[in-house]
Amino acid sequence: MDAQPNAFDPPAVADADQLAIDTLRTLAIDAVEKAQSGHAGAPMGFAPVAYALWSRVLRYDPKAPLWPDRDRFVLSNGHASMLLYGLLHLAGVVGLDKRGKPTGKPAVSLDDIKAFRQLGSACPGHPEHGHTTGVETTTGPLGQGVGNSVGMAMAGRWLAARFNRPDHELFCHRVYAICSDGDLMEGVSGEAASLAGHNKLANLCWIYDDNNVSIEGSTSLAFTEDVAERFAGYGWAVQRVADANDTQALLRALEAFAETDDKPTLIIVKSVIGYGAPHKGGTSKAHSDPLGPEEVKAAKRAYGWPEDAQFEVPPAAVERFAETLGVRGAAASEAWTRLRRAYAKSYPELSAELDALLAGKAPRDWDREIPVFPADPKGMATRAASGKVLNAIGPRWCWLLGGSADLAPSTKTLLEFDDAGAFGPGTYGGRNFHFGVREHAMGTIVNGLTLSGLRAYTGTFLVFSDYMRPPIRLAALMGAPAIFVFSHDSIGVGEDGPTHQPVEQLAALRAIPDLMVLRPADANETAEAWRVILRQRDKPACLILSRQAAPTINRTAYAPAAGVAKGAYALSRGDPAKADVILMGSGTEVGLCLAAAETLADEGVRAHVVSMPSWDLFEAQDQAYRDQVLPPGLTARVGVEAASPLGWDRYVGPTGEVVAMHSFGASAPGPDVMRHFGITPEAICAAARRQVGRAKGQDH
Repeated sequence: MDAQPNAFDPPAVADADQLAIDTLRTLAIDAVEKAQSGHAGAPMGFAPVAYALWSRVLRYDPKAPLWPDRDRFVLSNGHASMLLYGLLHLAGVVGLDKRGKPTGKPAVSLDDIKAFRQLGSACPGHPEHGHTTGVETTTGPLGQGVGNSVGMAMAGRWLAARFNRPDHELFCHRVYAICSDGDLMEGVSGEAASLAGHNKLANLCWIYDDNNVSIEGSTSLAFTEDVAERFAGYGWAVQRVADANDTQALLRALEAFAETDDKPTLIIVKSVIGYGAPHKGGTSKAHSDPLGPEEVKAAKRAYGWPEDAQFEVPPAAVERFAETLGVRGAAASEAWTRLRRAYAKSYPELSAELDALLAGKAPRDWDREIPVFPADPKGMATRAASGKVLNAIGPRWCWLLGGSADLAPSTKTLLEFDDAGAFGPGTYGGRNFHFGVREHAMGTIVNGLTLSGLRAYTGTFLVFSDYMRPPIRLAALMGAPAIFVFSHDSIGVGEDGPTHQPVEQLAALRAIPDLMVLRPADANETAEAWRVILRQRDKPACLILSRQAAPTINRTAYAPAAGVAKGAYALSRGDPAKADVILMGSGTEVGLCLAAAETLADEGVRAHVVSMPSWDLFEAQDQAYRDQVLPPGLTARVGVEAASPLGWDRYVGPTGEVVAMHSFGASAPGPDVMRHFGITPEAICAAARRQVGRAKGQDH
């Protein structure tokens, strides 16, 4: 059950604000001590900063935690999660279910805090979006949260440019992120900060916990740069607060941020990690471990707290949050709701568009203009087909937007219709985002855009998915429907050679749980892949596209491309029970399978050809459908993919063969590279003949 604030004599502190701050500190101490796991030091040292921000500045309604124009708060140093859980508990944030409906329970109860880091608690080791109401994004891997915050700030600017009208300013929220030394050491934070400065995101504020402590010891071991100078170089305003306990100085810095209209702000706050503990945070113990019984008592004595009290929540601390954040947030959200009603009357078309965006719904008839590509032996690159499809959908889906890491002409991710425009300083309504050569930050930013309700996509080469793996993984963990478009999908890239020819990347992406990976075989499969991606709203997708042309399959002779929705489907129209061998592949290699099947047919060998654009979608189908596509009794099987063979054994079985890559590629024209490594119809035919011979030998 939910525990109510305990009734006990509050300690002798100067005022209710200090009482609330020390409650945050002691909750963190007790939770970490009980779990014997976690990080108490950062919440202890930075509690005054977080409290001042929430109680005096943040526009957030605890009773309406998904209010669209709420300020966003990101705890990028997710190891300090107990600071956020304490804030959510004391603020009385209501819990919501997966549909955004109130559960009748608090987002974080005292029982949840007591079960910190335990199975089933709303307080996992690091904050998880979708698991705990009030957590705006999943953080923990350092640098990801601040990267997300840039995406959220960009989304705020885009929403304002798209929907705000005179006297109807629906979107004016700000984004605040608390970050650590570790966040700023990670390269992704530099990428994201650079882009934020370029775009003059004055609605973005990072508050840097400058405590000079890392797990190995003092940050002087490896981090001695002038952070203020670095951020000034990025185009940020920089404010300093000499003592984390000086909340008035912090509020002055936040006021300066609010008055800055041409650049983001970094507030550097000096803190003592584990403030109040005997060692004053001078060791890594206060950073990463429970304090231990004696230090817990000493810390509580320093706060004037009963040293044996555990998980104590004075009613006055809860009341202080209610009369500051609660009153201010409720008034702001109610005013927004009234404004939203007036907006609907004045701008009904824009209002309907906004309704769909906020509900996560697709616009009406969004796929009406998607082209159907005629059969063509020469065909086209699937990246080219994707660009055509994207530009057919874009005019009908205004919040479908994104860009590339300086590769839009190659990835075909540029929106080219008349009013698409480019997002940038002063043109925040543009839908083409230029991320520069910043793949890692691009992924984190697109996650932030997606968490703000936009359908956002990235674009780069498949080999560079390695640079983006952390945000892709976190998108899957959050169920955020970000779209990651990857072109140049195989050794068919050719002359650029093995540095740019992906081999192991497909297997790596397929290994991520709850990630949809689609590698279409031709132009029409590419169109269907976009339909599949945009129809779902609870998981991210990777769209894997070719640089080289793939024949556009004749759909009068073979099955329609709508089979993409089931992950794999039989292209051959004949009875698979009468086939001699299964040829299966993905992407451009499906065309090679079809060519091989024609050669085998001339030899009297009947091939059952299967296109497998998405393993995860195929695995989601029932067993009857999977057996229909891959008949269990037909064990003569050949899998074909110009990539690592890892994973294909589940489909070819213990006796099948895989025509795949077993090394890195080589630099030469694409067709020459494919021939050199045996990714050819001839090699497929040879494997098929061996499989048929083996199967016949077993039959006899």
